[in-house]
Amino acid sequence: MKFTLLKADARTRNEFIRPHGVWTVLKSVFIRGHPWFSLPHMAHIHEKIDFTVAIFVVHDGKVLLIHHRKLNKWLPLGGHIELDEDPEQAALREAREESGFDVELLGERPPTTEPGTRALIGPRFLDIHRISDTHEHIGMIYWARPKGGTLALAEAEHHDIRWCAPDELEKLDPPMTSAVKWYCLKAIEEVSR
Repeated sequence: MKFTLLKADARTRNEFIRPHGVWTVLKSVFIRGHPWFSLPHMAHIHEKIDFTVAIFVVHDGKVLLIHHRKLNKWLPLGGHIELDEDPEQAALREAREESGFDVELLGERPPTTEPGTRALIGPRFLDIHRISDTHEHIGMIYWARPKGGTLALAEAEHHDIRWCAPDELEKLDPPMTSAVKWYCLKAIEEVSR
């Protein structure tokens, strides 16, 4: 068995990457022994993995949650990391788009920035979660505080947006997953110290 990569001209490669995401291309390292991997072989890819960010924004002992319109779930702010951004940029963009807030990501930024290297704030946690039989997300989970802006509902994407105290998490309808609830409680605990 040998690993082979997507080989195509830059335009074709970009036409594939944009709708599928950079991580699909990374996932498309192929193990079928072809001398190279090209677009006609796309039907053989059975998994899509995207990198995403989740931002648990905490203020006054409450966490900000959205009721996602398409998924019909209570979730933190977040979304896909775009092709032209790093995880930190994605987290800041998604928070602004989905809530109206500019946020401060919490965590340590190592003092290693120098020419050719920019240190990023690391996520507090990482997870992988299944979206469908053929699609997974690797989630970079950040804690954050609001630092400016006005709370606003992204109506095209969400039914509702609200601040929730720990005792309110059990009362949400539809109920949130146990994983999201755990992250909410952990974020409130750590950010409220």
